[in-house]
Amino acid sequence: DAMLPRLGLTGVQFINVANGCATGGSALLSGYWAIKSGEFDLGVVLGFDKHPRGAFNPEPEAWGLPKWYGETGMMLTTQFFAMKIQRYMGLHGITPMTLARVAEKAFENGAKTPHSWRKQPVDAETILNSQMVSDPLTKFMFCSPAEGGAALLLASDKKMRELGLAGPRIRGAAVRTRVNGSFEVFSPSLDVKRGPSPTEIASKAAYEMAGVGPQDIDVAQIQDTESGAEVMHMVENGLCKDGEQEKLIAEGATRLGGKLPINTDGGCLACGEPIGASGLRQVYENVQQLRGRARGRQVENLSLAYSQVYGAPGLSAVAILGV
Repeated sequence: DAMLPRLGLTGVQFINVANGCATGGSALLSGYWAIKSGEFDLGVVLGFDKHPRGAFNPEPEAWGLPKWYGETGMMLTTQFFAMKIQRYMGLHGITPMTLARVAEKAFENGAKTPHSWRKQPVDAETILNSQMVSDPLTKFMFCSPAEGGAALLLASDKKMRELGLAGPRIRGAAVRTRVNGSFEVFSPSLDVKRGPSPTEIASKAAYEMAGVGPQDIDVAQIQDTESGAEVMHMVENGLCKDGEQEKLIAEGATRLGGKLPINTDGGCLACGEPIGASGLRQVYENVQQLRGRARGRQVENLSLAYSQVYGAPGLSAVAILGV
């Protein structure tokens, strides 16, 4: 609604999307589906936000949760995600140094990205030994809510031909919500019998639609609101198996020049997370990569680029772009 006056009050059809931290990715899917239906040829997907300082701390009643859940501290995102990665580390042998290396990579890439918030590299030891916020996550392992905006122009094949344009295509896209047995943000219980996460379900659907597999992806932008999220989402997006992150990250596989660069613009850790924009920022980065315009951080020989964003109360949006 805040954008309508700036669009000139032309009567243009306008849809608001609010899906937590997955808002941008969900908005992209809304525009994609509208054009794919044949009803529209051209659309703009726009996301923006400005957040106060500190962690997100919503009220449990607003999410249909009992008051006691908020009293445990689990509505505070820094505490929930710290608990989740702590459990994962114990199960799969992930060390705190791996979390520090994820943030170190993010800040290195952010220093090469014009629109990043953090523009100075920070070494892994400094990150590891910085102020503890929620064990095992230190202050440099979290993103800032921040502020920002992103906009993408979507067009049908017909419209692209009319305009004489060429560009990356959306090869696969999906959004999925949590199922029984998945343990997500704002989940007041953990089932004994575990089920797949929404990211696992969305990624499989997107891969199937695109007719490709994780092994075909050349560059990936995945949700990294904190270092642990990137570690866990590597597995949930099919990019590796549980426990393999320790070696892959230590060897530099996810850095620029590695076999699968992840979050080449610095991700949320370096760019912040204005939740309406961050999912679209990921796709913008992939478009820049596929067009060969990611100056200073360009990945060579690209054909497929992947993005995934995760939001409360347990949903994930995935998009696969190809040239």
